Amino acid sequence: MTCDVPGPQTVRKLQPGKLVIASHNPGKVREIRALLGPHGVEPVSAAELDLPEPEETGTSFVANAELKARAAADLSGLPALADDSGLCVEALGGDPGIFSARWGGEDKDFGEAMRRVEAAIAATGPDASRDAHFICVLSLAWPDGHAESFEGRVDGTLVHPPRGDLGFGYDPMFVLNGMTETFGEIDPDHKHGVSHRALAFEQLVAAVF
Repeated sequence: MTCDVPGPQTVRKLQPGKLVIASHNPGKVREIRALLGPHGVEPVSAAELDLPEPEETGTSFVANAELKARAAADLSGLPALADDSGLCVEALGGDPGIFSARWGGEDKDFGEAMRRVEAAIAATGPDASRDAHFICVLSLAWPDGHAESFEGRVDGTLVHPPRGDLGFGYDPMFVLNGMTETFGEIDPDHKHGVSHRALAFEQLVAAVF
């Protein structure tokens, strides 16, 4: 599964001050807060502001990221940064993709989600590819509805059983090409330099700061 990010456009610069991280996922908030650290903004999470989680009705990573960012910016009156990301598995035709969190059920149990992914791969046959990629789209929106979106992608393979407890989501089963440890085993500071979210964030920083 891929997504179409808008082409070159006039990019609005982000001024110092408060910025809403439009997520209720503690792992994402922690990672985005760390990435924002050096850039002179004051991140506050949607959960801290008691902002509701909008229903993700988009059909792409871009659509869902922009939907969440615009909703948080509109309700808070502040610029908001939203992430929509997911695991795309070759043997599953790109699933779980934009539905990555939903594979964990109502409680978003990623242990269960990883078991479901493994079972689905196994059901396709003994020679199924274990290739996969993570995609992250970061969307930055302002209260007037203006939004910018940036995409990062990393390719790798899936392992089973999952390994490591340093990441979140599907990190414990994903090994980046060229590495031997999962995203759940590597130091978070290292992950911040090589992940799909880090690649999207590099583009965002270059454009808006």
